[in-house]
Amino acid sequence: MPHWKILRGSVQGPAKARNQDWYETDAPADDTLVLAVADGHGSAAYTRSHLGARFAVDVFIRCGRAFAERARAPEDLRRLRHAAGHWLPREIVRDWQEEVRRHLRDHPPADTSDDSGAFRPYGTTLLGAVLVPGLFAAWQLGDGDLMVVEADGSVGAPLAPAEPELGDETESLCAPRAWELMRVHWAPVADPDRMPRCVTLSTDGLSKSFAAQEGFVQFVRELGERLDTVGADAIREALPGWLAHAGGYSGDDTTVVAAWRPPAGSTDGKKDESTDEDADRNADGNGDPRERLRREPTPPPPPPHAAPPKSAHPQDAPHPHETEN
Repeated sequence: MPHWKILRGSVQGPAKARNQDWYETDAPADDTLVLAVADGHGSAAYTRSHLGARFAVDVFIRCGRAFAERARAPEDLRRLRHAAGHWLPREIVRDWQEEVRRHLRDHPPADTSDDSGAFRPYGTTLLGAVLVPGLFAAWQLGDGDLMVVEADGSVGAPLAPAEPELGDETESLCAPRAWELMRVHWAPVADPDRMPRCVTLSTDGLSKSFAAQEGFVQFVRELGERLDTVGADAIREALPGWLAHAGGYSGDDTTVVAAWRPPAGSTDGKKDESTDEDADRNADGNGDPRERLRREPTPPPPPPHAAPPKSAHPQDAPHPHETEN
């Protein structure tokens, strides 16, 4: 099975005081990936949601790694699917709540008279995926987009809600019995050649930069095509400029994590040894496939050397347990 190539990045919304998004990737084995993004709600009632987003991602990476180990070992698929639909959502919510409680013990709020809504200030979405030989599974709570370019080139959104969410309201990890709100994608893949070509997880700042969903789907399709044509390194360098351009339209923090499976025989098919620094370099934004998909009939291209804002990479921040807010 070919090695996956990873692209990832985040930019702060142009009018935002801080980046509320968080993301991480983990590759515990050459053919195994765990991916996660989260978007803290950020409004006045969610004063610590940037921390909640990081806790959510940290928890999913741990739980996703444990699930990947189970999926790689011989196990009845029915039991594994039950674990995906029941055990993992409960484990994620339980561990996230424990992270929040730990932070509250170390950094109690000024008003401790009512702890009935203790989780609310940390409210966040969560989107995560696990890819192992023979299985692609994903989980989502709240907004954001899981997009999949299949082996045949078709593009799907397997976790899209049946009814679009209205306005800025979204489901949250801070909700009562949040595990019951989590949507699950379960896709066993018997033939390794039928694994997805490209999987993207993004916060809603990316899809909201398009006037219609069709434009976003076309962007994902073209992203897969460009990866097949020019390889991961060129797209990785352009990604910060693309995200900054998208954030300029949506006004929101914009984060994406993508996993790409190089075509057979591709020179890009060797193991991905890129570092975090490589993934987050300032880059040339030319050749943006989004250019003809913008809100305006003839939108301007991104600046020639579009550098992300100073807070573009939320992983540069200290660990939340080391800071109060």
